[in-house]
Amino acid sequence: MTDRLSTPAQTVGMWTEPSFRFFADLSVLVDAPVEVGEVTHGRRRLIPITGGTVRGDGWAGRVLPGGADFQLIVNDQLAELDARYVLETDGGDRIYVHNSALRSGSPELMARLARGEPVDPAQIYFRCCPRFETAAPALAWINQRMFFGAGQRHPDKVVMRFHELL
Repeated sequence: MTDRLSTPAQTVGMWTEPSFRFFADLSVLVDAPVEVGEVTHGRRRLIPITGGTVRGDGWAGRVLPGGADFQLIVNDQLAELDARYVLETDGGDRIYVHNSALRSGSPELMARLARGEPVDPAQIYFRCCPRFETAAPALAWINQRMFFGAGQRHPDKVVMRFHELL
């Protein structure tokens, strides 16, 4: 993996300042929300994941159908997202993804997103912390690293870019 889109590590005193490196771009296809309704801490809904693609630096794969994003709409400006799904590389290796995220914006824009309408991604704060698990020996290093990313919600998909925190 190359240092594409990475920032160099810098040593400050006794600390090595964190840097990051591109890990993958994902396009996750989603189905219509399953609304649970108002619960104790907000409005609960489940977004089925139906497929998609992933492309890293030197590797590619697909998002397997069957995952879901378990959302809690906390208020009219904030949604807490908890997505769980599986990636399969073109080589057949599988990666379990558990992605926690926050999405926020104005009440009007968040309402449009909730209705499945298009919204300019630059107007929405969408940041995430994916965790990965794999049994693949060649990818075992991802079990021991932290990652972060940013996303964009579209009517039929979620597009994300993940980086490894160095």
